[in-house]
Parts: sequence; C-alpha cells; structure tokens
Amino acid sequence: MRLALAQINSVVGDLAGNKQSILCRLDEAKQQNADVVLFPELIVTGYPPEDLLLRPGFVSAAERTLEEIARSCRGIAALVGTPYFDRDLYNACAVCAGGEVKAMYRKRFLPNYGVFDEDRYFAPGRDLILLELGKTLIGPNVCEDMWQPGPPATELALAGAELLANISASPYHVGKEREREEMFVTRARDNSCFVAFCNAVGGQDELIFDGHSCVIDDEGNVLARAPGFQETLLLVDVDPKEVVGRRLRDIRRRALARERETPPPVAVIHVGVEHQPANGKRAGGEVVPFADELEQMRLALELGLSDYVDKNGFREGVVLGLSGGIDSALTAALAAEALGPERVHCVSMPSRYTSEGTRNDARRLAENLGCPFLELPIQSVADAFAETLAEPFAGIEPDLTEENIQARARGVLLMALSNKFGWMLVATGNKSELSVGYATLYGDMAGGFALLKDVYKTDVFRLARYVNERVGKELIPQSVIDRAPSAELRDNQLDQDSLPPYPELDEVLEQYVEHDRTLEELSEDGFDREVVERAVSMIDRAEYKRRQAPPGVKLRPKAFGRDRRTPITNRWRG
Repeated sequence: MRLALAQINSVVGDLAGNKQSILCRLDEAKQQNADVVLFPELIVTGYPPEDLLLRPGFVSAAERTLEEIARSCRGIAALVGTPYFDRDLYNACAVCAGGEVKAMYRKRFLPNYGVFDEDRYFAPGRDLILLELGKTLIGPNVCEDMWQPGPPATELALAGAELLANISASPYHVGKEREREEMFVTRARDNSCFVAFCNAVGGQDELIFDGHSCVIDDEGNVLARAPGFQETLLLVDVDPKEVVGRRLRDIRRRALARERETPPPVAVIHVGVEHQPANGKRAGGEVVPFADELEQMRLALELGLSDYVDKNGFREGVVLGLSGGIDSALTAALAAEALGPERVHCVSMPSRYTSEGTRNDARRLAENLGCPFLELPIQSVADAFAETLAEPFAGIEPDLTEENIQARARGVLLMALSNKFGWMLVATGNKSELSVGYATLYGDMAGGFALLKDVYKTDVFRLARYVNERVGKELIPQSVIDRAPSAELRDNQLDQDSLPPYPELDEVLEQYVEHDRTLEELSEDGFDREVVERAVSMIDRAEYKRRQAPPGVKLRPKAFGRDRRTPITNRWRG
C-alpha cells in the first residue's frame, strides 16, 4: 500500500483554516495515489486547544468540521485527529472513508505530566479497532498510546495488525527526535509490526512541534523520515504482509496470545481496497537525516518566533532592544532570519554607563543584518526619574534601585514603540538569567515573547558562533562574542560580579531545575558547594519574577512555566 503522512502546521481554534490545510494535503495524497493518509493528533482543532475544549460550541463546531472533511475522503482512507463527544469527551482518531466517518478510535493513555494536561479535558478510551484495507490490517492509535510498552500496541498486534498507525502532536525538546524514533523502532520490533508515525509541526505559544514523521518496518529499519520543522507530505510504499512469515515463525507470540485470559474485543472496519501505484512507480520514502543539535535549536527558535508573530497577527513585525551584548545580538540575528530583516526593528538605548564598544556594536550588528535601527539615549529619562525621586531618596546611597530605573526606562520606550507601530516587543533575556532572577521586572523582562527564555547562557555563546559559521561571515561582531557579559547599569559592572561564572552556573541550573537534584546531592557529586548554595538560593527567590515573564520557546525537557511549577511562597530549601 502507499502511505501518505501529512505533517501539518495547524492553528489552534482556526477550524476553517485547519480544514483547508487538511483538504489540500488530502487532494495531494489522492493525486499521488495514496491508499491511506495520516494527519496529526487533534489536527481539526490544533494542539493543544486547552480550555476551548470546555466550550460545547467549540466541540460541536469541530464535529461539523470533521464531517465536512470526511465528505472529501473518497477513493482514499484518512486518519484524522479530532475531539469526539460521546457522553464524555475523547481525544480521538477519526477513520474517514467513502465520504463518511467510519469509526472512532479513542486515545487510551492521557499524558498528565510536563506540558500535558489531558486528564483535565478527556476521558480515556478502551476500545480497539482494526482497519481492513484490502488484505492489510491497520491498528490506529494516538500519541501516548505508543509510548507505553504494552497495550494498546500489543493488543492490536496480537489481534492481527500488521501496521500500527500513530497520529501525534509530540512537542520538541533538544534530543527528543532521536529518543522518540528509538522508541518507535523498539515498538516495531517488539510487536513485529510496521509503524507509521505522523507528527504535527509548528509553534503554539511555548511549544514547538518538530515533525520528523517516519515509517519503520517490523525489523526496526527506518524506511522514510520527513524533515524537521517544516510542513511536508511524506509518501512511502510498504508491504506489511512481509510480517506474516516472521510471525508464523515466532513462537513467543503464540505463547503471549495463550496467556491472555480474555482477549479484548476488536472491531474490524472495512475501509477500501489497496491498488498498485500508478504506472508501477514506487514512492521512494526518503530518509531525511536529523540535523545536528545547534541547527535544530536554531530551527526551533526561528519557527517558534515566526509562528507566534504571524499566528497572532503582528504583521508589522517585532521590536527589540539592542544593547551590544550577546543575548540581544543573537535574538536579533534569529529574528531577522525568521521574519526577514525589514520586520525586525532594533533600538539602541545608551546611558552614561554604555561603552562606545557596545554602542558601536549595536549599530554594526543592525547594519550587518539589514534591520531598521534607531538610537534613543535614556540618560535624560533616567535623570528625570532621579529628580522626581530626589526628595524621598534624600540621604540614601544609590543602589540597585537606580540600575532598575534605567532598565525600566528602556522597557517603557520599547513598549511605546510597540504600541505606536504595532511591533511586538521581543524580550532578549536567557534561561540562566531568568533562573537566578538576574533580570528586571517591567524592564528587560518586558515583552510579548521571550525568544531565549529556555536557552542557557553557554548555549547563547554556542549559537552565536554557529550563526556566523553557518553564513560564513561575521553577522554578529566577534567583539560581541568575546566581550565579558555586562548589564552596563553602573560603572565597571560585569555579570560575574553578581553571578557565578556561567559555565559553572549552567551546570548547576541544569541539574537543579531540569533533574531536580538537591543541594546535598550536587555537593556530593563534586559541584562547588558555595556556587550551588548561591545558585539554589537565587533560583528559589526568583519564582515570582518567572511567573510574570512572557512566554518563550521550550527547548529543554523541563522549561519554566508549563513544565516546572514551583510555589512562590515556599520555605523548602533543598
């Protein structure tokens, strides 16, 4: 049979737009003589629709949209992700063929960890269905159902499924694409089944869906793999009947089948007859190689920003403060690539503490990128604040307050430009700073989106170097990369005066934030206890700031926000 996997970028709540995307890919699959086409999980509504699912009108509209899609499913079978209401709400895979919805498979395992909250919305299904396409039996299932090592995959295989068809909306983090495919390879081997995995692609608020849809044979060989971070229709010809001989010779399967006391009921749905590809030509099933880590990070960040900007209607582009430092330089470079340089408005806001080096580098970077550039000195603004506050501050030495006033003056100017011209403000802070609270509320934290929110400072340096290497020239001036990081809010200020060195800090942050290691465990593992105690104290105190931070691209297994939920009022220290 010929499989088509439609790796689509949906928009949550845009039922009409999502339907149009589905129908376009459905027509393309028909033209390519596909027998069955897979669409991602909840593609009708976009994923995750969150509390939209609690609105009966939204669920009813999704049902009507699915019916319209099903009417176009003639001469081809389609597996379409959709919410389904039947006395309760389910995350379902609709089987569409012959112009109608033939059956519904209801997702059994509802993830409720990390970024997932499906128990809030859905009931778990228990039913199993097999699709009879000619002489081939296909077992549909949804996302988490295949992450489990047992049922429903084992039950479908024992019931005769030769192909397990998994529709997913599996979010990205660094390394996820390999981890996920290795899991599917294991499932294919363990169940003596071909596996087809169709993933969503695109940005949805903090989440990035990376695609990388694939087809794997029953021996664990990857027959086809779609590219990451872009829409595509993956075509591949498979002959799942090849598994029959191996199953007949595998006595372990018979033993496993005998041990089942009461096999679960399985509904068999006839959905059509397969045909030979036109002119006998086979769909090659290209295996697109995985990109390396830095390239995937770049692609994820750019996709996340472009989708957030475009899906939320910021047609005029974005604005950001360009300090001459590495964080804002990397943010500007990624934004220019994602949106086009003409839509990235760079603003330098020097004060008396801004060095000529950073001031010149800000201008040079904007010129290198081809971005519009504006310089708005803030010293007179900061002086006006000082004059207004002179009486209540009389006799008190300057401190962090005066530094934060400068940061907030910049935030006010950037938000004014955002309001006046419709540019979305992009915050430029990184995960290391956000972790320890080395950021100013209503200052450098102001914005509609924080691109580097889940990027450690050490990775900011790696990505900056990579951006230059990729284009073969200095987009980001080398002086920016070489300069010691500084907020430049007082004389001779360096980040290292307030923070542990970033390489040491980031190691502690990764272990404490992402792996939940305790202070004692980190000390026993050889980390400098003074660095650990200092970092942990700052992380815990800064939770109130992180609650007020704008959303940003999730790149790590545990990001602030959806993943890591820590009480603000909290006296536990460990």
